[in-house]
Amino acid sequence: MSDPSEPESVARAVERLRLAEASLSRRRQSDCGPSETARAAMRVVYDSADVGKRVTPTDIAASLGISTPTATTMLKRLHDGGLVAFERNPDDGRSKYVVPTDRNADVEGVDPLTQRVRDIARGLDDDMAAKLTLLLDAIADAVDEECR
Repeated sequence: MSDPSEPESVARAVERLRLAEASLSRRRQSDCGPSETARAAMRVVYDSADVGKRVTPTDIAASLGISTPTATTMLKRLHDGGLVAFERNPDDGRSKYVVPTDRNADVEGVDPLTQRVRDIARGLDDDMAAKLTLLLDAIADAVDEECR
């Protein structure tokens, strides 16, 4: 491990994290936790709920670039696992909204690492947590903008 006081060490640590995430993604393709697509769907559901937006299976499919039937099947599995709920769309009886269940009730079901990351983060003081959050958000934005 490099000296954490060196600015280059941040880039190396992020690259190590990216490689670990890629490796985890490959391992998850063989039934080691929720698939990357299911995790992405949960992120859409959570992020939408956080800003007060309601989403349908069609919205989720479009956001993930998958077919609506594929999204519907995946959402049914998430529903059966108690991770999402469906609410009737009052404006369109043929449509339903996908909403998160209590996101803290079964964090292991959404992503087995969630509780471990929360436990690690509890060890940070408020100032460090704020700085780290800003850094990680900026990195996530850079990743999202790549190859668009």
